[in-house]
Parts: sequence; structure tokens; C-alpha cells
Amino acid sequence: MAVKIRMKRVGTKNTPVFRIVVADGRSPRDGKFIEEIGTYQPLNKGNNFVLDLDRAKYWVSKGAKPSDTVASFIKKANKAAAAPAV
Repeated sequence: MAVKIRMKRVGTKNTPVFRIVVADGRSPRDGKFIEEIGTYQPLNKGNNFVLDLDRAKYWVSKGAKPSDTVASFIKKANKAAAAPAV
């Protein structure tokens, strides 16, 4: 079973909203998934995604392959977590 971390569209027409999910690679884009670990709202400006970084790291350590977009979210979240809080 090839596990992937990818986005699932749940928004309405002209109002896209995506959930970041862990799913079997064989399941359809908006189909069955294992776990939801975040959301992405592309119409919002600035910080437009929420990601449970601990769960993402856990799934990547177990061999899950993130999509290109989700990999960039993980990279941004890692950078934000590493920055010292003021």
C-alpha cells in the first residue's frame, strides 16, 4: 500500500477549500482517506494553511510520500516552528 499525503477538495464552485489528508495512493482524490492533518484555503492571503506538523512528520517517517504542494507546506511549517517566538 503506497500511502500519500495529498489534498482533497471540499469547497464549492469558485470557492476552493482543500483538506490535507493521508490516503492510500489507489483511492480517488476526493475519496476515502486514512487521516486528515490540515486544511488549505487558497483564496485567503498570507497564512492560508493549517497543518498538524507532528502528524505529518509521523507519516513521512512511516514512508508516506507528500505531493509537491503538501511538501512545500511541510517545509513552511518547519521553518515557522524553528523561528523563535517573540
